[in-house]
Amino acid sequence: MIEVTQGVSPLVLGLPHTGTDVPPDIWECLNEAGRALADTDWHIHNLYAELVEDITTVRTPIHRYVIDVNRDPTGISLYPGKNTTTLAPLTDFDGLPIWREGMAPDKAEISRRRDFYHAPYHAALTAELERVKAIHGFAILYDCHSIRGDIPFLFEGRLPDFNTGTNLGTTCAPEIEALTVARCAAAEGYTSTLNGRFKGGWTTRHYGRPAEGLHAIQMELAQATYCQESAPWTYLPERADNLRTHLTKILTDLKNWRPSA
Repeated sequence: MIEVTQGVSPLVLGLPHTGTDVPPDIWECLNEAGRALADTDWHIHNLYAELVEDITTVRTPIHRYVIDVNRDPTGISLYPGKNTTTLAPLTDFDGLPIWREGMAPDKAEISRRRDFYHAPYHAALTAELERVKAIHGFAILYDCHSIRGDIPFLFEGRLPDFNTGTNLGTTCAPEIEALTVARCAAAEGYTSTLNGRFKGGWTTRHYGRPAEGLHAIQMELAQATYCQESAPWTYLPERADNLRTHLTKILTDLKNWRPSA
């Protein structure tokens, strides 16, 4: 169920929101808005494919409406006081209900989905981070995301193109943050920010323990940088290829980074 490709470099890519699989019994519970699957991180696994050699990737094919593997499994909000979606989302990013009347998952169903879909993804991610850490003495998790750049329910104004999250510098070594931010800032024609609306999801915050040799950083891309931001979410090769040039530089820097003695 969890898709893993193994490399031996220190870099691991997390791909939590690119899946579009919804089991038939859950699909029947979704309403029209839910079945649109609008909040997918469209094409992200293809955007990052084969940018650099010898890296590890961990991906779940399950859609985030089934269970969001980038949310705290206890259900605690990562952004208190702000609109967001939950472990088992009840609405989409526009605040619209996604379940048919009376068919939203209850606590027992959320617990089942957490055990069946959330836990295996993180078991695989943990295993890969520990595997490459055993080789190098450290590991870097780069969590890959994208989102529409204009979602009033979640944030005001237009989202920058590159949104780097390190939970205010706590999830990785300062040099890792600096390398990433510098590459984003140097990308001509793109906008960027650090720890803006997106400071890093649960994955980044959970695994980012620099004192233990585990570094984590989240990259949230505005989807207009590589695809159409509305259905049918068409991949735009010319835009994507230009973006991939900059993503290659970021991943190469991270792959080659080593802790100071």
